[in-house]
Amino acid sequence: MVRTKVIIESVHAGKMQVKGKFLYCGEEKFYVKGVTYGTFKPNKDGEHFPSSGLVEKDFEMMSLHGINAVRTYTVPPVFLLDMAEKYRLKVMVGLPWEQHITFLDDTPKKNDIIKRVKANVLQCEKHSAILCYTIGNEIPAPIVRWYGKKRIEHFLKQLYNAVKEIDNAALVTYVNYPTTEYLDLGFLDFDCFNVYLETAEKLSKYLSRLHNLSGDRPLVLAEIGLDSYRNGVQNQAETLVWQIETIFEKGCAGMFVFAWTDEWWRGGFDIEDWDFGLVDRQRNAKPALQAVSTKMEQIPFSTKKTVPSVTVIVCTYNGSATIKECIEGILKLDYLNFDVVVVNDGSTDNIAEIINGYPVKLISTPNRGLSSARNTGMYHATGDIIAYIDDDAYPDPQWLSYLAYAYMHSDHGCIGGPNIAPYDEGFISTCVANAPGGPVHVLLSDEIAEHVPGCNMSFRKDALMAIGGFDPTYRTAGDDVDTCWRIQASGRTIGFHPSALVWHRRRNSFKAYWKQQKGYGKAEALLEAKWPEKYNSLGHLTWEGRIYGNGFTLPLKLKKDRIFHGTWGNALFQSVYQPTGSFINSIPLMPEWYLLSAVLCFLGCMGFLWSPLLWCLPAFALSVIIVILQAAVSAKKNSALPPRLQKKYKYHLMIVVLHMVQPVARLYGRFTNGLTPWRKRGAGLHTKFLFVTGSRVFPYWSETWRSTEEWLTMIEKNLLALRTRIRKGDVFDNWDIQVKTGLFAKSRCLLTVEEHGAGKEYLKLKCRPVFSVVAFFLPAVFLTLSVLAGFQQQWIVVGITGLAGLILLLNVFVATATSLNNLYSAFNRLAAEMEPVNGSKPVVKTAGSPVKSIPLNGVVLKKKKNIAIAVE
Repeated sequence: MVRTKVIIESVHAGKMQVKGKFLYCGEEKFYVKGVTYGTFKPNKDGEHFPSSGLVEKDFEMMSLHGINAVRTYTVPPVFLLDMAEKYRLKVMVGLPWEQHITFLDDTPKKNDIIKRVKANVLQCEKHSAILCYTIGNEIPAPIVRWYGKKRIEHFLKQLYNAVKEIDNAALVTYVNYPTTEYLDLGFLDFDCFNVYLETAEKLSKYLSRLHNLSGDRPLVLAEIGLDSYRNGVQNQAETLVWQIETIFEKGCAGMFVFAWTDEWWRGGFDIEDWDFGLVDRQRNAKPALQAVSTKMEQIPFSTKKTVPSVTVIVCTYNGSATIKECIEGILKLDYLNFDVVVVNDGSTDNIAEIINGYPVKLISTPNRGLSSARNTGMYHATGDIIAYIDDDAYPDPQWLSYLAYAYMHSDHGCIGGPNIAPYDEGFISTCVANAPGGPVHVLLSDEIAEHVPGCNMSFRKDALMAIGGFDPTYRTAGDDVDTCWRIQASGRTIGFHPSALVWHRRRNSFKAYWKQQKGYGKAEALLEAKWPEKYNSLGHLTWEGRIYGNGFTLPLKLKKDRIFHGTWGNALFQSVYQPTGSFINSIPLMPEWYLLSAVLCFLGCMGFLWSPLLWCLPAFALSVIIVILQAAVSAKKNSALPPRLQKKYKYHLMIVVLHMVQPVARLYGRFTNGLTPWRKRGAGLHTKFLFVTGSRVFPYWSETWRSTEEWLTMIEKNLLALRTRIRKGDVFDNWDIQVKTGLFAKSRCLLTVEEHGAGKEYLKLKCRPVFSVVAFFLPAVFLTLSVLAGFQQQWIVVGITGLAGLILLLNVFVATATSLNNLYSAFNRLAAEMEPVNGSKPVVKTAGSPVKSIPLNGVVLKKKKNIAIAVE
């Protein structure tokens, strides 16, 4: 208890601020361990608080039991703030107003609310005991539905700005609740929610959801608790223990227990049939007070739990500028069971000299690339968990504690967390942190990830070893994506803990950012060559989950968000559903849009030879305007500049420029490494299958019975072995597998199986090409231009446009024939995977085989037009 008091005293002296997912008082992390206080019956001065003597008695008792914060629902008098400072308590000040009525109908009333909020902040005199101000508490869902989310969000932002006008340094929040969780309040300094859930499992899952809604901001539970009047005092104590434990282990910045005392006054009456207090109305302690006090001493983690051993691995190449900050941050980790391995991947600077000054294990190797360095660290790891962090990052002190908690409560093979740019970054670094192309995580659900970035990535050692570690092909980037996919392919899942964060420095020059994005383009080309099924025709990764982070470019949405309210607004958890952007709407996000713009510009310039092509110049201008507009929208909606920089327009302008530059750098990296829209993947073209119209049926005789799903799985496996981009048919499709080998070329197959008894089967695979309108539209445009130019004897234009049209048309036919050949090749390879039949294997024979008919269980099947089946 003595140690706890010392920490509280040192923390209390500083200014409250937000850093990442946590609150800080000065330079010390401040976990909010609070209780709500009031509302009380008004005293003779109209204040909704007890006498100063009773307040002092309450605050002294709180302090002795490890409580460090108090939440009030009305503006406290200065004497209460003085008393809080005396007993080392921070106060969350509620700024009350008429939120339960239609407050926006009357402009004078709305303005009066804003005026009163300012007056209430002035009344608090910027007191050092203030934790933050709350500009509202649970605006009723019917009121929000009445006005719509946009108007409510706008008014709350007005209140936020009103507080900042009076006390710019103060933290400001709004207390939300599940029924209006869809409100987008990203302007707040941190998020607060009132949450009452009856089981630890439900609370844990909902906290994961709230964390993802909050993003990189702290999350505080502004009310938790249980009514001892109906549930009993012992049940109240036990419930509060698991509530507090769950809240802090899930990474919240704090919580307030509702309430300190059973004494509660509301709506002009004393409430006597609810007893939520830790003490009763006479200030006698309930069992819940001691239970909460004991749990407060263990925040954020229980010291009684046995934690897994962890090896932290830092891979570095010429990282002397940042490695010292990284290592010192690691050595400050609040975790007992870990060791550190630094892998020097052939650096030419003084890395070894720097590292030798710290109690860590240094391994120096020739320069072999990032993946090789990660593997070297893996083989030297002694911990059950391997945690990777980049040399330009440093961890939050509880980084390993949150990762360990996640491993102890799951069977994930890999777990990651967020990476946030430090707040002391320079101009370029700050802009890069809010530009696209940074390390982001992709979540399939609130707790399951599809990808976590390598700067904050951990594994169970046995899971990583089982897949052979990292692929050395990826020397600078792409290693984390490939490893995440292989972990999932091995049957393991990837978890995500929102508070297992690291501070990751971004590139600090335009040149470094350009080089990084070119490298990412190269990594995408390497990944596509290995995982073609993960990429679409244009060469873009198709994530199944949702991307989280700052800076990524957003589509220009054509559809509005929809909110699930429930019938007549009766849903307890009302959520916002964002419509997925259509393909057409997402095209301007793709680097190839710039290639299209370049083509339009080229054709427009040819207009000086043939005037009709001058119409391409307005189209070129429109394509550029769309890019600028999209960059501007993304820079505004998906950046998280610190408040002090919000009104500095040079930051916004640079972020817009980076949004436009990043796709060009990616495009350059992709194209120079073979990832082009016209690339070919899969088996080569077979001269006997140069058909591109109609359908073909390929038969196959099997002596071994398998289900249709097994046969299709084998075909799919063979297609993947051919490095072909495939897609499975969904429940509404009348085909089984689709293959794409070109920009507009694809083929589909449908399998049927005839049962012939005794485990014998006769398979038929129907393959057919599928053409899109665009496949012939572009060639038709160029060929038409060529013909029209020919009428006016513009032979240079005729040659260029005619050649372009013919190349595009030829590409469609060749790519389509290639996709059909891939299906045939994959089906044909089944013979090599079958068991021997009478010492031989069943094979597929092409047309021209001497076999004219085959007896199948007494039935004679005539030779097909193109293929016959035999058992040799």
